Order: sequence, then structure tokens, then C-alpha cells
Amino acid sequence: MLFNSTVFIGFFAVVVGLHYLPLAWRIKKLHLLLASYLFYAAWNPFFISLLWVSTVVDWLAAGAMAREERPGRRRVLLGLSLTANLGMLGYFKYGSLLTGAFVTILQQFGITYTAPTLDIILPVGISFYTFQTLSYTIDVYLKRSDPERSFLDFALFVTFFPQLVAGPIVRPYQLIPQFREPRTATGSQFAWGLFLFTWGLFQKSVLADGILSMVANDTFNAPAAIAALDAWVGVLAFSGQIFFDFAGYSLCAIGIALCLGFSIPNNFKSPYAAVGFSNFWQRWDISLSGWLRDYLYIPLGGNRKGRRRTYINLMLTMLLGGLWHGADWRFLVWGGVHGLYLVVERLLGKTLPTSTLWANPLFTGLARLATFLCVSLTWVFFAAQSWYKCQRMFLSLLGLHNAPILVVSTCYIMLTLLLVAGTLMVA
Repeated sequence: MLFNSTVFIGFFAVVVGLHYLPLAWRIKKLHLLLASYLFYAAWNPFFISLLWVSTVVDWLAAGAMAREERPGRRRVLLGLSLTANLGMLGYFKYGSLLTGAFVTILQQFGITYTAPTLDIILPVGISFYTFQTLSYTIDVYLKRSDPERSFLDFALFVTFFPQLVAGPIVRPYQLIPQFREPRTATGSQFAWGLFLFTWGLFQKSVLADGILSMVANDTFNAPAAIAALDAWVGVLAFSGQIFFDFAGYSLCAIGIALCLGFSIPNNFKSPYAAVGFSNFWQRWDISLSGWLRDYLYIPLGGNRKGRRRTYINLMLTMLLGGLWHGADWRFLVWGGVHGLYLVVERLLGKTLPTSTLWANPLFTGLARLATFLCVSLTWVFFAAQSWYKCQRMFLSLLGLHNAPILVVSTCYIMLTLLLVAGTLMVA
């Protein structure tokens, strides 16, 4: 059930109507929980069982950890949570990828092995709610928070439908306390929520799925190599498409939650206006980058164990962050390139007089443009559906093909694309 579907509009109207009836708060929470399960079941009812496993295992593990003082027992309980959640994520999302990698390794040793065909259906949103529930058990293990006493509140935290399938990834302290007391939106909050929902739908449906996807699809799925201008237009189109698609969907989630009286943190803050790659990741998919920082980069040692170890930690974090986006080696490369960007940025910061340079508006503007272009180039690994198409697009960007074809056929499309790409720098 997508936000930009008529079915969801009807579903949301019923949910809002029931939420504002004069009922007990516990009944309203049960209604939101059942509505969340119904929302998720619209894709595949079977996968509700995965939500139940995550909910029950993490609830029991966190409660037992809070009562247990022996470090060894606490590690076992945390391992149970990690195994259950990451095990399901690994099988459903990376099963086919790991099987193919295993076969390839055997072939390097002269062993021929035909792996069984894994007809795996990826559960929608599993990457998002897995990270969300893990933040709960890890925080309890580290004694940064107490386990939630209400199973209903915790179950609703895991399954809250506005941000269940595409984020933002909400931390326990950001959402669970909001379930403890009755919440409804004021008139101004409800109006603002509807505005955010409408604006998010416009970004996703009109800008991303309409204007920009047409150009991106024509360029990245062209039957042959394309001209350099068309290639650059296609890359900029996909940069806009992925931003408006993801940011628009996040805005929808924030607006829907606000209409019900709940607050979800913003997930994008003008990322294409970033100056530098560290700044970009402070603005793009903020909930994911914050999760990777707090639960991966810092536990690895962060920047506390010397310069070389810092660079290694950055690369490992971005490599795993890349794989989180999809079960394909192209995403690993995407993460590696971003890790390299961050390492180079830190190296330059050690050698250049940055305090003087950042005070120069011309340098800042050029740095902003360079950041945008470098980030846009990495989106090729997302938009191109194979290594061959990646290579062909990069060669087209450099104008290294003979007799390229033209696929962006009208000035109207190109003008619209350039106008949208320009607004991304400040929007």
C-alpha cells in the first residue's frame, strides 16, 4: 500500500476518523497497531510474522538484559537479538548475493558447484524496521535506556505505519514516550501535517515519478551509448529523482504522523546544498547516517584511535552502509566511493588552510557545486542496473563513445530538468 495510491488515501481517512473518536487511549493504540499490521499486510500478509518475531524477541531480550547483571549473560541476550534480526535480514535480502559469492569462490579453486535456486521475496521495509528494533536492544544493553514496560507501546514502536517501510528510522526515545499519553493533533498541526503529506506526494509523484524518472529511464536504459550531454542530463535527472522520491516519502511519513498527533524527526535538510561530504551526510537520510555513526562507526573506535584507524572505520561504515541499500555489489562500490570521499576530505582538511578558505564565498560556492557533482556521479551505481550499464554511462559522461545516440529529445524536458537540478542546490 503506497502513500501515493487511492487505496492508502481511503485507509488513512478511516484511521484518522477512528483515531479522533472519544475512545480510551489504550483502544486507540490497539487500533493504530492493527492498522499498521493491515498496512503492512497489503504487500504480503505472511511477512507480518517477521514483525512479530522482531517484536517478541527484542522485547524479551531487552527485559532480560535489564534484570541481568552478569556481562556474559547480557552478551548472550544481545547476541540473540542480533542473530534473530540480522539473520532474517541476511537471508531475505542477501541470501541470493551470498550464494552467488560462495559459488564464485569455489570456482576459483576449480570446484564446480550449482547452488539451489533461491526464490526469495524481499519483505518490504525489512532494512528499516530491523535497524529500528536493534537500536532498542543495543541501547538497553549499553544501559543508555531502560526497557519499555508496555508491550503494546513497544509493538506499536516497531510497526508504526507512517515510517514502517521507508523510514525515517526512529530511535526508541523519539517515539515510544509519545505513546504513553493520549495524543491528537491541534487544528494547526493537522493542517500542517496535511500540507507536508501533500507536498511530499507532489515531490514523489510529480517530480520524481513523473518529470525526472522519464529522463533518467531514457538515458540509463538506452539501447546504445548516448551523447555526453544526454548522459549528464540523465545523471542530474536521477540525482533529482532519488532525492524527491526519498525526501518526498519521508515528508509523507512526517505529515501522516503529525495528523495523528505524533512527531517524527526530519530526515533531509537541503542535502544538495552541502559543502563537503561530511556535511552531506549530516543532511541526507539523517536517521540512517546517525544510526551508522552511533551503532557502527563509534563502536569501531570512531576517530579516537588515531588517523589511520579513523580512515579504516570510515571506509567500513560506508561499505556496510552501501550494502544496506541493496543486495548488489554495485551498492558496495557506491559505499566505498563515499568512504573514499570522506577520507580524502579529512586528508585535505589536515593540509589546507580550511578556516581561511571557508571564509571565501567563491570557494564555498565552488565546494558546494563540487560536492553536488561528486555525489551525483555516485548515483550511477544506483540508476544503472548492471556493471555494463555503469561502464557505458561513465564512458558516455566522458564522451568516449563513437556514434552515440540522442535520447533526450525535447528542449522542454531538458529545460525542466535543468531548472529542477538548479533548485536542488538550495531546496
